Amino acid sequence: MNKDLTLLLIRLIFSGCMLTHGIPKFLNLISERPKFFDPIGIGEIPSLILAVIGEAIAPIFIIIGYKVRFSSLFPIVTMFIAAFVVHFDDPFKKKELALLYLTGFLIILIMGPGRYSINKK
Repeated sequence: MNKDLTLLLIRLIFSGCMLTHGIPKFLNLISERPKFFDPIGIGEIPSLILAVIGEAIAPIFIIIGYKVRFSSLFPIVTMFIAAFVVHFDDPFKKKELALLYLTGFLIILIMGPGRYSINKK
């Protein structure tokens, strides 16, 4: 399979799946009474805003291939916090999804967007 097509598929699959977590957080953010936990001690709303950036906004940029390496940093940090802060004491099964996303976005960071993107690199 073509390397650029593979990179496109990785971007679409990981980012598309991440949106299923980010869109509900975005809807929570714009709701009348947003609720979220505060895993890093900066407050509920700032934590929710950062989660929305990492799980909704950045994946959209990654899907279209705009500033992919920079954008991938946001879901990487979000999934690192999910795996090693939020689920620190939980069994591996609870950390597994965050670790899979973390790995996928690390691959995107390392490999870049490929030819099928706005940036075409």
